[in-house]
Amino acid sequence: MGEKSEKITIRVSSETAARLRMRAEAEGTTVTALLTDAVERDPRLELAAARFRELMKSGLVEEFAAAFPDEEPDADRTGAKAA
Repeated sequence: MGEKSEKITIRVSSETAARLRMRAEAEGTTVTALLTDAVERDPRLELAAARFRELMKSGLVEEFAAAFPDEEPDADRTGAKAA
């Protein structure tokens, strides 16, 4: 069974969309696969993830939450209001 996926929407110019479709067809793959590969190879994403993991380990997140309880986010990552 494959990994659960999530649908996202991005906006690109008509020319970029056409180039993506042409490249995907030429490579025998999908636009989704091309974009996923590009994103997964981007080292900036791993750096951000590593920094986030270090921040979570540091305890600073909990300290901030305790010091500024009114500054807690009121929405989850999907943008839906928290209960």
